[in-house]
Amino acid sequence: MEYVPSLKKKYQEEVVPALTKEFGYHSVMQVPRLEKIVINRGVGRAVADKKLIEVAQEELTNITGQKAVQTISKRDISNFKLRQKMPIGVKVTLRRERMYEFLERLIAVALPRIRDFNGVNAKFDGRGNYTLGITEQIIFPEIDIDKLHSIIGMEISFVTTANSDEEGFALLKGFGMPFKSINKK
Repeated sequence: MEYVPSLKKKYQEEVVPALTKEFGYHSVMQVPRLEKIVINRGVGRAVADKKLIEVAQEELTNITGQKAVQTISKRDISNFKLRQKMPIGVKVTLRRERMYEFLERLIAVALPRIRDFNGVNAKFDGRGNYTLGITEQIIFPEIDIDKLHSIIGMEISFVTTANSDEEGFALLKGFGMPFKSINKK
């Protein structure tokens, strides 16, 4: 028997029927689904210290279980002492099983570890996609606090096939994302 992440199973067995009923879809293919999760981490101080990029890349690889790639600058900006093609951040794009496993760890383990946590803001981009900003990487259990170089935040973007913010909100709420309030604004 093939391994299926529990959130993927939950999506197929609970979320799809609930969304079909709520929005009146005629086909299962109309139901919005999570396409990918992109974790992005800008390391602006890497202009002065190249080692910071490698540390950030290693941390993001440990958190996601997939190798992080460096993002490079597109142009010169003299005020920031930035040259073209210098590494300035790291990112990972998760799809399929790894995406569901990361989402489950994020919802069940990492988010509850945030100090004074009472839910995440429900602000979508207008097309059903959602970006969550995290200020410190120590909420993930994969990070060893003793070996921590510096505390750097990250952005986690959830890209969905939803056509509206309401559908995207209902999809992520079905997965168990702890939003602050009921209203979608």
